Amino acid sequence: MAAWARQHTMTLRIERSARQGFTVFALSGRMEAEQAARLKELFDRDYQNIILDLRDVRLADRDAVRFLRGCEADGIKLENCPAYVREWMNRERD
Repeated sequence: MAAWARQHTMTLRIERSARQGFTVFALSGRMEAEQAARLKELFDRDYQNIILDLRDVRLADRDAVRFLRGCEADGIKLENCPAYVREWMNRERD
């Protein structure tokens, strides 16, 4: 398989756990608009006190960054946010 094909097949993995009254979603892989929409569906179910652990997010597109900004504005905590994502979020704010 060509390198570009392997990159295109990378997906977002979501693992859910609980920690001290919080629901933690650990994300890994590539985050794009489609995955952001799926996460929003998960959040809209019953979850409150959400933490997104972004330690293993390798790539994020503009829609994902905007989604993460919105999550943070809504009170969702972002843990282990990659520096490039945080910088992008800050730029989008300006």
